Amino acid sequence: MNTSDPAENFKQLYDDVKKYVFLQSEYIKVEFVEKLTILLSTLLIITLITVLAVIALFYLFFSFAYALVPIVGSLSVSFSIIAGIYIVLIGLLVLFRKILVINPLVKFLSDLFLTKPQK
Repeated sequence: MNTSDPAENFKQLYDDVKKYVFLQSEYIKVEFVEKLTILLSTLLIITLITVLAVIALFYLFFSFAYALVPIVGSLSVSFSIIAGIYIVLIGLLVLFRKILVINPLVKFLSDLFLTKPQK
């Protein structure tokens, strides 16, 4: 490797830099695919949990509405109470959206994309 010919040394240096740039680009691609996989799988899990939680909450409130009938005297009034509870929950979600949605999402994405991988 230590030849006295500067042209040969320059060619070897050029080849090494070219190989290094290629390997770095491949590493970036692999890291991007890994982080995209983590992001998409987390999104899928959160979506499935949310859908199942909404279905469970729907049936829970539905049964709660029927349980309220003897107390309030009417099925329509009990369903109106449940609708009011939903409106309050939506209002709380809008009011606390930064704490409940935005901050955890920003933290998750910044941890995922901005931290150095552990070697």
